[in-house]
Amino acid sequence: MTPYDAQPIAGSKGLPDADAQAYDRRWLVVDGQSHWLNRDQAPRLGELDLSLRFGYLVVRAPGMLRLDIPLDVIEDDDSVERTVRVGGQAVRAVDEGDLAAAWFAEWLGVPCRLMKVHPDMADIAWPL
Repeated sequence: MTPYDAQPIAGSKGLPDADAQAYDRRWLVVDGQSHWLNRDQAPRLGELDLSLRFGYLVVRAPGMLRLDIPLDVIEDDDSVERTVRVGGQAVRAVDEGDLAAAWFAEWLGVPCRLMKVHPDMADIAWPL
């Protein structure tokens, strides 16, 4: 990875784009028990084609419709806020909704949800 590579979705390929650094590991995919799915557990994360365009994280994968996720919008409805696990760490996150969950479940072949790290969350110690 170059100094500017960032992974908008934790476990995905890095983007060699300086603008992407602000979104490094902003999103993560979790399983049914709200545990982070890394690339070892969900290898197809590494096959995603990600880009930043016009205020959206654009997610593409072969055979799938494009998924556009707003970059800087955070749902203010407390009912979508969850605590997820990254390693042994509790992480405050916001669920990106049923459409994103269905998209990722189809692509990865397991029940899962796309979560966005809450902007008030302190730095996360991501396991290697």
